[in-house]
Amino acid sequence: MDDSLSPPDLPEGRHESVWFPTSDRTDYDPLDGDRSVDTAVVGGGIAGITTAAKLDAAGQTVAILERDRILDGTTGHTTAKVTSLHGLVYDTLIENFGAENARQYAAANQAAVDDIAATVDRRDIDCGFGRAPAYTYAKSDEDRSKVRSEVNAARRLGLPASYVEETELPYEVDSAVRFDEQAYFHPRQYLLELASDVAAGDGAVFEETTVEGVEDGTPCRVETDRGTVRADDVVVASHFPVADDALYFSRLRPKRSYVVAARLDGEPPDGLYYHAGEPYFSVRPHATNDALVLLGGQNHRTGHGDSTEERYRRLEQQVRERFDVASIAYRWATQDYVSVDQVPFVGKAAPQVSNVYVATGFGGWGMTNGTAAGRLLADEILGRPSATRDVFDPNRFKPLASKSELLSHNTETVRHYIEDYLGSQPSLDTVDLDPGDAGVYEVDDDPLAVYRDDDGEIHARSAVCPHKGCLVAWNDGERSWDCPCHGSRFGVDGEVLDTPAVHGLDDVSLQDGPDS
Repeated sequence: MDDSLSPPDLPEGRHESVWFPTSDRTDYDPLDGDRSVDTAVVGGGIAGITTAAKLDAAGQTVAILERDRILDGTTGHTTAKVTSLHGLVYDTLIENFGAENARQYAAANQAAVDDIAATVDRRDIDCGFGRAPAYTYAKSDEDRSKVRSEVNAARRLGLPASYVEETELPYEVDSAVRFDEQAYFHPRQYLLELASDVAAGDGAVFEETTVEGVEDGTPCRVETDRGTVRADDVVVASHFPVADDALYFSRLRPKRSYVVAARLDGEPPDGLYYHAGEPYFSVRPHATNDALVLLGGQNHRTGHGDSTEERYRRLEQQVRERFDVASIAYRWATQDYVSVDQVPFVGKAAPQVSNVYVATGFGGWGMTNGTAAGRLLADEILGRPSATRDVFDPNRFKPLASKSELLSHNTETVRHYIEDYLGSQPSLDTVDLDPGDAGVYEVDDDPLAVYRDDDGEIHARSAVCPHKGCLVAWNDGERSWDCPCHGSRFGVDGEVLDTPAVHGLDDVSLQDGPDS
């Protein structure tokens, strides 16, 4: 986001992901007319680019189709921990999925760490790759038993786990799970190299190309706003699937979280740290700048809760309470989707399709889960069934693991529908919008999303999300309209920032708009 859009009272720091000013920006051409390839990949993040690169290396022709610019979405806003330690997940996986499926998840993610390391070494990619231990820690003795259970579960699954009670953090922790030989890197520098391989061969990378539909068949058809791509196989890795025959909107919960890149007085920690309890907190060294440390937290369901400006403030307060901070250099927000049973959906997109695949629901652990997805999908398409396919099967049904979250997610969605359409919005005639103010108001019985920018200009769009019809909510920290039901996000002029919505908010005209 442009600094000019940042309200002056927000916490310090450039309002931009640290990975963008330290890597090249892309300028691939849009699709121009129809094209035929072996595999079409929808989405230019880590899962899509990893899949495409592996298929390209195997001799396939591949087209990557990206609505915006590759790596500008969630992958460009990650903290980029490369680790198979995902909070306190393995004990729960064994209980809900069984030991064999839990072993598949563990093996897939540990193999992803090693795959990234091998790729960096083989191609000599300058991306600040480094090895470090990863920790999930507890702050109170009440959670010590959970830590011990997680260590035992991870060891049972063959992971490099140990139990510790001391860390290098400058504040006290009670206990922690430690995984040795994990890693971190600069995600854009790494993945830009992989994308360039695809573009340099017989394949292509198409940016500013919106996929509007995917049709299974022989061949499959990918309909875009700039032409049709025919392919033997299609991988939908668009963060949230643009093709949703399997009702992913009911099985994926959107969440947003916040990151600051801080300069510390003194040496930053060498390890990767994660506190899984409330409030969530994440720590990792920067990949290429020894003076910076990335600190994250304040996650919440998209479109819900307190002011997003306030969440930045709370995160900065947490950071300053725990570290000796010289300055905040960058701050940004990111969005992830969490599956209702905590395991990503990777594989055939729906029971009735033959050649369309999906990769989604990485739950904040996209660097390894996205790489694992790319490995799995490339194997499937090349006729080499993956040994880790069962745990990620998008068409699985795990009632023990998903019942509570499935009910909670969809109850929340239904609540919004009821409140949106049985409730009423304030009339725009009754408010006086100051520069920077925004809200959903009623005009001629229609709900409108109205924003007055810093120059006094009014931006008005329909407040109805085109995905499933919920009303959007104002995000004051990012200056965007966010859907509280399924996580679609829109700019002040209605353009899509985050799927599942494919089309932007409808334009409207305010004939006698509010006084300037």
